Amino acid sequence: MDREQEEIQFLGFFGTFKESFKIIQSWSNIFTQITLALILPLSFIFLAHMEISELLFSEILHNKYVLDQTQMDTPSYTKLSNIISSEWTAFWLFYAAYFTFSLILSLLSTAAVVYTVACIYTAKEITFKKVMSVVPKVWKRLIVTFIWNFIIVFAYNIVALVILVLWVILIGPSRIGIVVLVVFWILYLMGFLYISIIWHLANVVTVLEDSHGIQAMMKSKALLKGKMGVAIAVFLFLYLCFVVIQLAFEMFVVLGEFVGIGLVMGYGIICLSLLAALVLFGLIAQTVIYFVCKSYHHENIDKSSLADHLEVYLGEYVPLKTKDVQLEQFHV
Repeated sequence: MDREQEEIQFLGFFGTFKESFKIIQSWSNIFTQITLALILPLSFIFLAHMEISELLFSEILHNKYVLDQTQMDTPSYTKLSNIISSEWTAFWLFYAAYFTFSLILSLLSTAAVVYTVACIYTAKEITFKKVMSVVPKVWKRLIVTFIWNFIIVFAYNIVALVILVLWVILIGPSRIGIVVLVVFWILYLMGFLYISIIWHLANVVTVLEDSHGIQAMMKSKALLKGKMGVAIAVFLFLYLCFVVIQLAFEMFVVLGEFVGIGLVMGYGIICLSLLAALVLFGLIAQTVIYFVCKSYHHENIDKSSLADHLEVYLGEYVPLKTKDVQLEQFHV
């Protein structure tokens, strides 16, 4: 992050990627430590949940098929029904545990990477030990932002469901109805993408500024004005890479029944490594986009003030105040 603030605003899709690669390359040691401590376990949990979910769900489907072939009101039927009920309980408990651990590691990884990039931006001395001492305190703020994002997404889906019900009642699956439904789903996906991008940038705002929760979401929305195209392009590209890795893991590992165990393990390690690298790169890229948006809106970030607020003072994380983030506006 050795560019002048006036120059950062001109970074586009390729410029953001180039800057992110440069950061990783220049500070590979600390990012390797963060990846091994937080991002690699997060990636492992995600891929492992795909494998375990497939095993649990396959067993449920098998027992359900056997149950359908079994005469009702027999001991065998009752036993199979109880087994299926227990399996469904185990399935949902597993998903609850997966969601909890993945959320914790995801927010911890976000806090660690964003804090580290900010320290690099201010040319501040940074160590892995220092990052890990700050991360738990920043994580509490990220939880609040996540809860607000969850509320917004939940409300958004409720509204979409109401519209879908109205479509069924008022229009239905006619020729015009199908067209309306397609348009509705396109608009729904666009809205969901918009909310997701705002949330990702809001996480950076939460770490670096005194805003969190709904205030961070609103600040993120304001920052993205004028740079939404770049943010969408970066987000979609990263998501496409994520889908490719996910499909490759499912094809060669989860469904790799006719492949030797050695090849399965090899494919699994490759997918795990690629996913961890993608997560790290994505977190750095979204932090770079934050600085790009700040520069685009001529909000000069005073590096010395940012450095001061990144310190751990008396054992408590001190976020960057809004007045320090927007000390003055520079003119190009």
